[in-house]
Amino acid sequence: MSETYPLEVTCQAVKARLDAGQPFLLLDCREPDEYAVAKIAGSTLIPMSQLAERVGELAAHKDSEIVVHCHHGGRSLRVTHWLRNQGFARVSNLTGGIDAWSQQVDSSVPRY
Repeated sequence: MSETYPLEVTCQAVKARLDAGQPFLLLDCREPDEYAVAKIAGSTLIPMSQLAERVGELAAHKDSEIVVHCHHGGRSLRVTHWLRNQGFARVSNLTGGIDAWSQQVDSSVPRY
């Protein structure tokens, strides 16, 4: 694959893709208790702590675009690197995580 995907994408870019109906997987790598407090509609929860054992669930998305997010962007950046090392070439991290999403895109998403 000759395309190079950005390591990080902004909240505004992800919102624009969602609004345009562009197909991609929005992967939430936070823990279930965090997901219960705040989530981005349409996201798929696979906690970082379970990713190695559940990576098979992402097999159908191996050649698709994946945007990973967490609370502030640290865990999701680690997950982005890990997935790229597993052969997922089209993975990007959501800069600032769901906290930035709440502040910049959708204030109805609770901050915690």
